[in-house]
Amino acid sequence: MEYIYATLLLHSTGQKINEENIKKVLTASGAKVDEPKVKALISALEGVKIEDVLKQAAIPTAVAPIAKEEKTEGKKVEEKKAEDEGKKAEEAAGGLASLFG
Repeated sequence: MEYIYATLLLHSTGQKINEENIKKVLTASGAKVDEPKVKALISALEGVKIEDVLKQAAIPTAVAPIAKEEKTEGKKVEEKKAEDEGKKAEEAAGGLASLFG
């Protein structure tokens, strides 16, 4: 995945996408560079117009409609969620305490 991100980063900054630049980006990010993967990526990208691929990949998604709740039901749900979150936080703190004590 980091190889694709490096490619996209180079593309977005207008730099040439080649082995040397991808290695620089990966090294700067702290990722371990795998030479065969870099070579395979460069050969796979030959003749590919990244801008066109990005346009094709950017397909808008529809948002599902949200059902309206009555005010009283919404308050009950919110109160229950707040109680559940408080319990989860207490459980997490208890788990951490067992590590140190």
